[in-house]
Formats: sequence, structure tokens, C-alpha cells
Amino acid sequence: MADNNTGKIRNEIKPGNKVSIVLKADQKSGKLTIGIVKDILTNSSTHPHGIKVRLEDGQVGRVKELLE
Repeated sequence: MADNNTGKIRNEIKPGNKVSIVLKADQKSGKLTIGIVKDILTNSSTHPHGIKVRLEDGQVGRVKELLE
């Protein structure tokens, strides 16, 4: 399982990583979406709510967990 910082540190996330993200529309429910990172959208090195990424299918959300 993920440690507390997973998804919050930009250097840990690379295009091609399989991740679970929470979409903007799912923030209240906390529903996770799994996909492959295409682009990293957060410019800062860390973010308290998770690094924002775009998945290969075009969905955008904040990383909650790195998978694999």
C-alpha cells in the first residue's frame, strides 16, 4: 500500500507510470480512476493534495497512489 507521501512528490511520477487519481468531479466521493500518466501538470516539486497529471485517455486529476 502507498505511504503517506505517494503522489505528492513530483519527482516520483513519470510519464508511463500506472497511477490512481481522483478526478475533480470525484473529489467529494473520493472515487479513484486508474490510468497511465501522459503529462505532469503540476509545476511545483510537491503538492499537499497530490500532483496533477493528465492520463493517456485525456482525464485530469491528482495522483493518490503509484501502482506498480
